[in-house]
Amino acid sequence: MKSARARSRALAVTRLPSFTGFTGFAGFTGLAGVARAAGLACLVLGAAGAAHAGGLSGASGSSGASRFCDRSQPLTASEQDRLLRFAAVLREELAGGDADVALVSRSGLDLSRFGIRYSHAALAWRADSGVWSARQLYYACDESRPRIFDQGLAGFAMGTDDPAMGYLSIVRLPAQAIQSLRPALLDMPRVQHLLAAQYSANAYAFSLRYQNCNQWIMEMLAAGWGELADGDDLRERAQRWLRAERYMPEPVDVGSRLLMLATHFVPLLHLDDHPDDDRNAMRLQVSLPSTIETFVRARYPASERVELCHDEQQIVVHRGWTPVAEGCKPGEGDRVVSLRD
Repeated sequence: MKSARARSRALAVTRLPSFTGFTGFAGFTGLAGVARAAGLACLVLGAAGAAHAGGLSGASGSSGASRFCDRSQPLTASEQDRLLRFAAVLREELAGGDADVALVSRSGLDLSRFGIRYSHAALAWRADSGVWSARQLYYACDESRPRIFDQGLAGFAMGTDDPAMGYLSIVRLPAQAIQSLRPALLDMPRVQHLLAAQYSANAYAFSLRYQNCNQWIMEMLAAGWGELADGDDLRERAQRWLRAERYMPEPVDVGSRLLMLATHFVPLLHLDDHPDDDRNAMRLQVSLPSTIETFVRARYPASERVELCHDEQQIVVHRGWTPVAEGCKPGEGDRVVSLRD
């Protein structure tokens, strides 16, 4: 029987309904807001860019955070249909194999100025019923704290800032990788012990002070693949394991002192966890979907990658570790699903 402590942690994982739990256009728009709040957990340096564009207005505290949390984007009927069809292809790809855990990532805010396509990662898992969910970290705006929650695939796929153009990445894990990862992913005490008390979109990969969604994924992989037992120091042991396994995220080149200064105005960005040398060089070691994929591929070369993208005319399914062409242009061997029907 679970202890009271374990049961209380299990309740802390929120289950968000999939799109099918909502009705009508208004429901879809509401789910978009939830998905966007989840994506906010991994804006990384996008929030700094937004602050730059807005002139660094100086808002701080919870009111400043709410300016990013409360962003809304009404969807037209055609955008609604496009995103649902995009989610259907994601579901089809995940259901097409025997694996019941996969790494999934999506584009969110446009971070192309930093050479970043994907900002937000989750671990998708299939229940005994056959239903897939994406387990991930998000920033709960109303609570001003990070939380772990499960989300349906439709909600995950639509968490983008641009409904006209979106990207998804799927990394299918081999059975050897899943064997130890799945029990850890579904172990609520370990899941919660890996959650930091404070959130930072640009969290340093080897600090216990803050965390972003991609760093939670990395530490979850460490807990599973390192077969780390539960405990209050689980995050510390997970980071130690990652260092021992030579995990070192490619630094993000900020390239601007002004964007570094944005951390004083944007409440979801911090620099006090980063080493002085990194701050001075304006190169921050932040876990991103790309760094997770690089680590997974190096540890399990049998992993397979599928990239999905859509524009207003079509969905492209691209297989392999090379990226799909910018602008969602199909290449040789890519599958194309028309959205004109």
